[in-house]
Amino acid sequence: MTLQFLKRKKYLIIFSTLFFSILQQNIAQESMQLSLEQAQTYALQHNRTLKNASFDIKKAEAEKWSTIATLLPQVNGTFDYANMMGYKLEMMGFNIAMPPYSTIGVTTSLTFSAGQFIGIKIHNIARDMADISLKQTEQQILNKVKTVYFSILVMNETVLLLDSNLNNMRTLQEHTENSVKVGILNQTEADKISVQIASVENSVNSVKRALEMLYNAMRLQLGLDIDAQIQLTQKIEDIINVSEAEKLLNINFQPENNYSYKLLQSSVNLSKQQLNLKKWAYAPTLTAFHSYSKKEYFSDEPTMNMTPPNILGVSINVPIFSSGSKFASVKAANLEYKKQLNNLTDAKDGLAIQYRQLSYNLKTAIEAYEAQKKNIKVNKQVFEDVSRMYAQGMASVLDITNAGSNLISAQSSYVQTMMDIVSAQIAIEELINN
Repeated sequence: MTLQFLKRKKYLIIFSTLFFSILQQNIAQESMQLSLEQAQTYALQHNRTLKNASFDIKKAEAEKWSTIATLLPQVNGTFDYANMMGYKLEMMGFNIAMPPYSTIGVTTSLTFSAGQFIGIKIHNIARDMADISLKQTEQQILNKVKTVYFSILVMNETVLLLDSNLNNMRTLQEHTENSVKVGILNQTEADKISVQIASVENSVNSVKRALEMLYNAMRLQLGLDIDAQIQLTQKIEDIINVSEAEKLLNINFQPENNYSYKLLQSSVNLSKQQLNLKKWAYAPTLTAFHSYSKKEYFSDEPTMNMTPPNILGVSINVPIFSSGSKFASVKAANLEYKKQLNNLTDAKDGLAIQYRQLSYNLKTAIEAYEAQKKNIKVNKQVFEDVSRMYAQGMASVLDITNAGSNLISAQSSYVQTMMDIVSAQIAIEELINN
């Protein structure tokens, strides 16, 4: 009995080991390791906003062909059945039977108007606008992924810096408590350091929560499940490149390359075609048709069939008087066209000013970054010196807490300047469509 129990226990241990081993492998496989380029490529393939933008292109294409189809033959079929309930027509002394009958008919028609051809042009412009919007959405998603990716790296760096500060403070706390035990310092000094440690721990926890929110933002951009595990493979140094960013300050900015400007140009063309559409409302409409019908009587009585089997016809509809409605429509469309031209001019000037402002922002961020690199070195050295002096009894708790606070402030400023450079760089790249 005991031997059998031991065997079962052995099998249970082996099974459990295999189970957890497989489980760990599955978890590891589900964790996505992504470089920035891989994350951007994945987003382009799976982002739902981008999929909707691609649907807009297909929708515009379908609407264009819907208009083209109105220029092609339109064929309709009919079937009628009628029963006169035994009625006979009296004509010139004769009774003509009116038996039940059915009629099968097919009508083919063609309609031509200037509005149809202009409508095709309008749908072509709409299709081009949908294509530009898709490219703009792609650009925005790539930039969002880059921003979130870099923000995660920066937050991770912040956690590491705070953890390093926390370890230093705990070492000082241990030294202070030992000094309190031997009577060199009083308990108040140890309590001051404990308060600062609690503050740093709170900062670490806050940053970690913010980091998880950034991972959620990344999952959303990539179209991933909210529980998907993501591991970023690049470092801050791989992404931030001051020399490349500085090149953006000396380019010949062309507003015509900006996607928003391209959309406005298309909007101007659209307004122009809308104006042409209103003008051509004065033009005639030509319609040609052919109708075939066959009538079948359900009786052997002689009757009279006055329905011709084939009819061919042409009609022209010429607008003559509309009480000024067409004139008012043309006037309104012309004013809208002029308004769009003004918007385009304002947009061109506005984009040029925006480029200057973004260039100033980038230049300021680069200068601040270089200054904060030196600042963090100085504050780190000061903290180490004060820590050494504190251990030797040559500095107070106030000195060490101030040095620690200054170091944390310098680290935060340094991290923020890196974010400012990347944000300014992305803003300019999006503006110039780089």
